[in-house]
Amino acid sequence: MLRSVPVRVLDDRDRSAVQEILDRDPVANVFVAARIAACGVDPWRLGAEIWGFVRDGQVAALCYSGANLVPVGADLEACQAFAEKARRQGRRCSSIVGPADQVAALWSFLEPDWGPARDVRPNQPLMAISGPPRVPPDPLVRRVRPDEIDVLFPACVAMFTEEVGVSPIGTDGGALYRARVAELVSQGRAFARIENGRVIFKAEVGAATSEVCQVQGVWVDPELRGRGLSNGGMAAVVVLARRHIAPVVSLYVNDYNLPARAAYKKVGFAEIGTFMSVLF
Repeated sequence: MLRSVPVRVLDDRDRSAVQEILDRDPVANVFVAARIAACGVDPWRLGAEIWGFVRDGQVAALCYSGANLVPVGADLEACQAFAEKARRQGRRCSSIVGPADQVAALWSFLEPDWGPARDVRPNQPLMAISGPPRVPPDPLVRRVRPDEIDVLFPACVAMFTEEVGVSPIGTDGGALYRARVAELVSQGRAFARIENGRVIFKAEVGAATSEVCQVQGVWVDPELRGRGLSNGGMAAVVVLARRHIAPVVSLYVNDYNLPARAAYKKVGFAEIGTFMSVLF
């Protein structure tokens, strides 16, 4: 009799077990849940793998393994097992991201082989709002049109470079990143205030289910910062996202970004958890 292994690659036959775990925390798990909702669990359609940690014959925790490594519902034992599989496979991801306790545990097992990381952000407040914003929305913030991608794209590159520390313009000249921006625009998930061909404020919804959406890429033109533009801008994003995408709007933010945290709180976002990111 073959000894069972604690981690296996899941497929659509495991869909109900996967969904049950994701549903335990719809806000924290929105990235993986959105990918599953769109593509299913089979790796060939997902473009990534969903690893399942099996305990007593049942899938007890998950780990998304693609461009990001994302643990879901994993305790210390599951994190150790996921780390062992990741170590054997070799690092293929550009980051580890997710609930702070799970990412910290996973990284503690992987760091001896994968470290040092380019950056570790151990405390990223996870915030959400499920009602109207507390400040008036900026009426000039709207969905970006497909014919405005050339206007939006440089702002997206600037935001990514500022936030991540590296440019998304790689050897492909930014084609993949531009395609992702274009995809969000086509889905009605890119929002901006654009004046005379200049992006004043912008944000995108990077992941969404029918219950929750997650905002990313919040950016204000550096020359206009400190004027409170993000308050009305984010309020408008909340209104538009809740109207067109999902009733709960979430995001996570670096703990040291005090102006952004203050703006989100003023808009009405509440801290509901903590994320952690390890960047390579």
